[in-house]
Amino acid sequence: MTLALETTDLKVQLQLGDDWFTVCDLSLLVPGRGVAALLPDGRQVALFRDRAGELYAVDNRDPFSGAAVLSRGLTGSLQGRPFVASPLLKQRFDLRSGQCLDDDTVRIGTYEVRAT
Repeated sequence: MTLALETTDLKVQLQLGDDWFTVCDLSLLVPGRGVAALLPDGRQVALFRDRAGELYAVDNRDPFSGAAVLSRGLTGSLQGRPFVASPLLKQRFDLRSGQCLDDDTVRIGTYEVRAT
């Protein structure tokens, strides 16, 4: 199967404080797959685009293992909540809120994201 890359000038941006930080071209985000990006302060973010075109950004670090792997996780939906499942221990994190769907005491950071 060959995937055709869309041609667009849109950029993916994250809100960091009062400013917007440009991360990448929207065309680099394949629906259903994650991409890791390095932020100016050294943190890593995991970016996702779902099949409906919605964008999500969460911390890339899995709080259960400590590894920066969430961008490689599987995406899905549970009762209308989009999630990413860690590729290591399989805990699921809500892509909107960061809440772990398998442990109410754990949450990851989320970011406001847009394409402009």
